[in-house]
Amino acid sequence: MTYVVTSACVGCKDTECVTMCPVDAFREGPDMLVIDPDECIDCDLCVDECPVDAIFEEHDVPVDEIPFIHLNAKLSQLWPMIDTTQQALAIKSPYTTQQAIDKYSHEQ
Repeated sequence: MTYVVTSACVGCKDTECVTMCPVDAFREGPDMLVIDPDECIDCDLCVDECPVDAIFEEHDVPVDEIPFIHLNAKLSQLWPMIDTTQQALAIKSPYTTQQAIDKYSHEQ
């Protein structure tokens, strides 16, 4: 299993979680983070560091957030690794789950 970043991160991109990752599995997009499933070692250190509760173990991803399993896998191959904190873009995501899915589902 791997961990998955979900819609609560879109538009927020709080990076407190990335410094906890012992294998640098996080990737940085324009307004969200994703986890590379090939790098993640399922340690769960990042989960408690996420202030918006956007990170779930793959088998615990809520039903409406399931598209983020594929999006993390796909986008992690396109986006660069991040291992340092930055200022968050917002306190919480301004997007609904569906808006967040739509925003990245066509990313190449």
